[in-house]
Amino acid sequence: MDPRASQRFRFVRHGFADGVAELVYAFDDGPELIERVTFPGAPTVPAEREAAFAAALRLLHLVAGVSYYKAGIPETIIVEGESLDEDSASMLDALYLHGLAEFAYRNRLDLRSRIAFPFESKAAARAPAIGLPRRSLLPIGGGKDSVVAVEAVKSIGADATATWVGNSPLIAECAARTGLSTLNISRELAPGLFELNRLGAWNGHIPVTAINSVILTVAAVLYGYDSVVFANERSASVATLEYEGQEVNHQWSKGFGFEKTLHDYIHTHVAADLDYCSLLRPWSELAVTSAFARLGGAYFDVFSSCNRNFRILGPKPADRWCGQCPKCHFVFLALAPFMAKPRLVSIFGRNLLDDDALAGAFDALLEYKDHKPFECVGEGAEARAALASLAERPEWREDALVSRFRREILPQLDREELALEPWLKPGASHLVPQRLLGALDALG
Repeated sequence: MDPRASQRFRFVRHGFADGVAELVYAFDDGPELIERVTFPGAPTVPAEREAAFAAALRLLHLVAGVSYYKAGIPETIIVEGESLDEDSASMLDALYLHGLAEFAYRNRLDLRSRIAFPFESKAAARAPAIGLPRRSLLPIGGGKDSVVAVEAVKSIGADATATWVGNSPLIAECAARTGLSTLNISRELAPGLFELNRLGAWNGHIPVTAINSVILTVAAVLYGYDSVVFANERSASVATLEYEGQEVNHQWSKGFGFEKTLHDYIHTHVAADLDYCSLLRPWSELAVTSAFARLGGAYFDVFSSCNRNFRILGPKPADRWCGQCPKCHFVFLALAPFMAKPRLVSIFGRNLLDDDALAGAFDALLEYKDHKPFECVGEGAEARAALASLAERPEWREDALVSRFRREILPQLDREELALEPWLKPGASHLVPQRLLGALDALG
């Protein structure tokens, strides 16, 4: 059955046994789509955490459903079992609408009239504190951001575990390099999803950070951690473009708006003493790359932000950096002002700024003649500031794309807006808990 012909998307049931969460969905009365998330060495949930664990598990069922809902985007959403309260439905409406905004843009769809989670007007009891131990789960993605967050937390001696979802050997190697205890959770998508894709399902970007955030919320309650500390910076909050009056942000679930929404929801609906935050939120991408160049020396040979390493399907690069994707281009550019040129070129295997064939790719990063790519990259203004700083340096200024920038693009820009220094100063907004504030100082 082509899921695009379906009328209803159903959240059928969820359960947990022997360390495995089972999340079940269906279109109309079609076959069940069963996702499994495995938590290794899962302990028995203590009695005082049972209600919080049940709430976190239900939240995971609802949030992870976005992977399946988007295959058909039917007009009716059905949540079987206990009804949702209005706050939960409102949070899910926002997550599905904004988290699927890029998907809608690319497929020329309008989801605003479709996404409406059902609810009953009832007062939900506020979740109590459950006595979680004072230690943190630190998600590791294999790239520069999580390395900087880990090293900042380590610098204040806070108890933490490096954790990741999936089976990436690259991330495992990076996590091992942290010297922290590690936790690797596995997520197995429903096999039926790939069959739906074959039958003509809608396909596209989903808010995977939101899903991983809630997987780690479940893990925090299960294993006993009082905080889930991501490494998303402030540039992630900036939209890529606007479509049909709606902002489209590839990184929406990495932005501050979602962070605040989930942080508050966890406090009211899961556990009052479980914090969800991003340690790097006050900082720009350029500030993070500056910190990485300073703090990340032990990781230079193992880190990678290249998205082609993390595909579910399709070929992966032979090396850590493909040199062809926007993530490779942006990270190279963002590190260049802060790292010795020979070191940077050795990490990537070649000088990406000395290749005329990449002119269009770097133009997009600069938002010159195009919007920035649908990737986790910094703002166009950041890229322009980085390239302007290189244009003044003898070791970079004659490279093909830097030279072109000096000749063709720089004369069109306001030089007062190209200073690097303002990007290295922190902003004010963050949700970092009191006991981890010292880690922010390590970044400054």
